[in-house]
Amino acid sequence: MIRKLLILSVLVLAGATFTGATWYNMRPEPVSKLTSVPPKLAEGLIRSHSPSLGPQDAPVTIVEFFDPACEACRAFYPIVKDIMTKEGGSVRLVLRYTPFHRGASEEAIRVLEAARMQNAFEPVLEAILREQPRWATHGAEATDELLQIAAAAGLNVEQARSQMLFPGTTGIINQDRADVEAMGVKGTPTFFVNGIRLDPFGEDELRALVAKEIKASGGS
Repeated sequence: MIRKLLILSVLVLAGATFTGATWYNMRPEPVSKLTSVPPKLAEGLIRSHSPSLGPQDAPVTIVEFFDPACEACRAFYPIVKDIMTKEGGSVRLVLRYTPFHRGASEEAIRVLEAARMQNAFEPVLEAILREQPRWATHGAEATDELLQIAAAAGLNVEQARSQMLFPGTTGIINQDRADVEAMGVKGTPTFFVNGIRLDPFGEDELRALVAKEIKASGGS
């Protein structure tokens, strides 16, 4: 009798273990918490001056609080570009400047804004991210290095030197700093997808949230 009870107990335990393992393997992929920006802060998510890549009428907008001197931003840029490429025009990217690395960040932002005035924003952005280890060391300013890198991507350096002093760029940086604080951004990159904050943070979570929003918009 005792032997039968022992065997029965082992079988019950094995069944429970199998059921638990099956549930674990079949559980849904992690889905980001749906934390939307409060209405009173919504206008601070995207400003009219914010650089934007991709179709303006795309059903899904990724807002990235972005520091050109940030290693993680450099690492995530090709991921975001891959998402935009694979989703075939359903996604646009809006960048908000988040100069957490002080001098180096601000100089890079001024170069990017000069590039935008010359319609060379995207190639210059990709060049300074690709060459980030050359100029973003210890948060120090490296204007000449940045301009050399940008020049190789098509920037007119002579024009850029005066464009970098444009007072409007200081206004953009100050407004973005205020929005960073208002939105509670503590690190870069920080992503919002259609106004929903990506939390938890990660590549898989970003891809899943973008896919969810595309589906919600009626896309595939």
